[in-house]
Amino acid sequence: MELRPYIDAVRHELALAAAAGGDDARELAERLTAPLESAIRLALLDALSEAATEITRDLAPGSVDLRLRNREPSFVVAPAPAESWAPQESAPPEPVPAAPAPGEDEATVRISLRLPEHLKGRVEQAAAKAGVSINTWLIRAASAAADGDSPRSATTSAASSGQRYSGWVR
Repeated sequence: MELRPYIDAVRHELALAAAAGGDDARELAERLTAPLESAIRLALLDALSEAATEITRDLAPGSVDLRLRNREPSFVVAPAPAESWAPQESAPPEPVPAAPAPGEDEATVRISLRLPEHLKGRVEQAAAKAGVSINTWLIRAASAAADGDSPRSATTSAASSGQRYSGWVR
């Protein structure tokens, strides 16, 4: 997206307003347009960034990001993953999640998680494959890791207990 037409429009409006004030005002307006260009560009970028944030909030789980390249903004749209409603006969049924422990579902907290873009895509695909939301998938993964069901924790506990395992892990 090119900001130059919008900056030129503000410059033109300033010149029209200054023309009504005479030669001194027009001269002053011409001297002010160069320093104002940076301020106008920054204000436009702030407005575009806020708009992308609002759109992302309404588009969730999809997102809209504003990126700046060579002083020009561009939007990157990540649509919500397509969910397949057709039953897959070859896939085994998804296990039913265990009931929460007493007091476990009383309150939830919100955290902000920043993932690299390639990992976010993999998480979205895994959640879609499991037929659950990204939030549910992440909760299950965090719970499994905290309960020691992850391959890393099994390796760590085996090494610390003196046991040795060999073979392939899937």
